[in-house]
Amino acid sequence: MNRDKLEALRARYANAKGGDIFDPDFRRVADTQFRDGENRAWPFMNPGTLLDAPYRPDAARAGYADLDVALVGVPMDLGVTNRNGSRFGPRAVRNIERVGPYEHVFKALPVHELRVADIGDVPLQSRFSLEQCHADIEACFMAIADAGVRHLAVGGDHSITLPILKALGRDRPLGMIHIDAHCDTSGEFEGAKFHHGGPFRRAVLDGVLDPERTVQIGIRGAAEWLWEFSYESGMRVIHAEEVDALGIPEVIRQAREVVGDGPVYVSFDIDSIDPAFAPGTGTPEVGGLTPREVLAMMRGFAGLDVIGGDVVEVAPQYDATSNTAHVAAQMALEILCLMARAPSMGQPSGG
Repeated sequence: MNRDKLEALRARYANAKGGDIFDPDFRRVADTQFRDGENRAWPFMNPGTLLDAPYRPDAARAGYADLDVALVGVPMDLGVTNRNGSRFGPRAVRNIERVGPYEHVFKALPVHELRVADIGDVPLQSRFSLEQCHADIEACFMAIADAGVRHLAVGGDHSITLPILKALGRDRPLGMIHIDAHCDTSGEFEGAKFHHGGPFRRAVLDGVLDPERTVQIGIRGAAEWLWEFSYESGMRVIHAEEVDALGIPEVIRQAREVVGDGPVYVSFDIDSIDPAFAPGTGTPEVGGLTPREVLAMMRGFAGLDVIGGDVVEVAPQYDATSNTAHVAAQMALEILCLMARAPSMGQPSGG
């Protein structure tokens, strides 16, 4: 080893504390984490919040003052078609303590760069009525959007995205990046239009989602015959096996081409991930994406005008290791980073 280099390292680091960070970018992170030079907050203490953001359950009463992004739990799974339990998803994601605050690819500290708070859960009036829950969700997210605040939601089943899109897309339809095992564009079943298998058909028919600016990534499983609407409406569907054939850079290129420069919503369903990595979900499908593949995609979407997003379908009772919730929390961080880098951040997100 070069002797001069060794002496220089000794001079800088031999007596340095853990909080003595010299690189300017790393120093920026350290300044948010260390107290008294070397003491950090213990990750396993205090009540958990989404992405360890400040807790502001009073935000609605205060008109969402001083917030750029509201993190919102939506603990509702009345729209499931298989195993229930994603009503416990927000609580499981809040319990994940080792995600962020720094995202090294984005070089972002989104919870510190933006004014972000966990505002608690949507106030749902009925644990029995899916229609009432959807009305409550739409009202909550419309109020957030009307205040000029953006959101990141954690569900809950995927039917929650319909009322959110109705709130955000009421004045102009949104584009969407949808990462999932299922297209979720099927029709009415057993008298129900609003289940988690059909929110995006309803969103298109309601005029709040632009199908020609929608890309669906990771699709697979036995329900392909239910997704006719995706093709008829002009959505770009990229199956899981196509990801291998195309390669991640081409998937990113196609997705960016589809959504263009307009406002984009990102909806991430945990069942897009192969159940080997994320078993804790109600509709697992083998042959899925890996967390690393989805992270690469998310990071490749940097610069798109992402105005909101959600992470859904975490059902922790099937998640023996908590890996599923951990992946979900990481993807929530990635979406928040995309929002932090969105060209229109600082402008209203609502219609």
